[in-house]
Amino acid sequence: MDNQQSPKWYFKSWSLIISFLFIGPFMLPLVWTHPTFSKKTKIIISFVIIVSTYLLALIMVKSLKDN
Repeated sequence: MDNQQSPKWYFKSWSLIISFLFIGPFMLPLVWTHPTFSKKTKIIISFVIIVSTYLLALIMVKSLKDN
């Protein structure tokens, strides 16, 4: 029997992308508990998520002020 198990469904790439699109920064625990990501990768992904969430929040506030 093979010792290598396939990763859980919530650690697969498609699952992380869908999580990012639908729950944004709330997916960060999945990133930080991912078994195969290096610390550098986790930091880069976290930075991208935080910056994109911040920019989307700014866009939302600006659109609400324009009305």
